[in-house]
Amino acid sequence: MLSKTIQDALNEQIKNELYSGYLYLSMAAYAESIQMPGIAHWMRLQAQEEQGHALKMFDYVHERGGRVVLQAIAQPPAEFESPLDVFRKTLEHERHVTQLIHNLYALALRENDYATQMFLQWFVTEQVEEEKNASEIVSLLEMIGGHSQGLVMLDRQLAQRGAH
Repeated sequence: MLSKTIQDALNEQIKNELYSGYLYLSMAAYAESIQMPGIAHWMRLQAQEEQGHALKMFDYVHERGGRVVLQAIAQPPAEFESPLDVFRKTLEHERHVTQLIHNLYALALRENDYATQMFLQWFVTEQVEEEKNASEIVSLLEMIGGHSQGLVMLDRQLAQRGAH
C-alpha cells in the first residue's frame, strides 16, 4: 500500500504529466497556425505520450491500493515566437519534468518505498530520451537559422515521427 505522502506526490505528478500533454497540444495548435504540419504532428504525438505517462501513474496508484484525485490543470501558453522557441520551451519543460521525477524518486527513497523506486526508474530513463530528442531538434533549428528551406525540410522530417 502507498503511503499518503507517496500517493499525494504521485497525484501531483499525474497532474504534471497531463499538463505536459496539454502544453504540447497547445504547441501543436500553434504549429498548425503557422503552416508547420510536421511540427504539429510531432507535438500531437508528444501530447499523447504524456497522457500515456499520466495513465501509467494513474494505474500504478490503483495497483498499490491508493486513490487518484485529479487536480486542476493550468492553461498552457498559446503563443510562441517561432518553431525554435517552441522547441526551446519543450527542452526547458522536459528538464523541469526530469527534476520532478528525480524529486519523486528521492521521496520514494526517503520513504523506503522500493516498489515505487522501481516503478519510477522507467520514468527516469524516459526523461533521458525526452531531453535528448528535444535537444537534437533545438540544435537543428539553431543550425537552420532563418533559412526557410531548411525549416520546411525539418518539418517534413518531423512529420515522419511514429507513435511510441
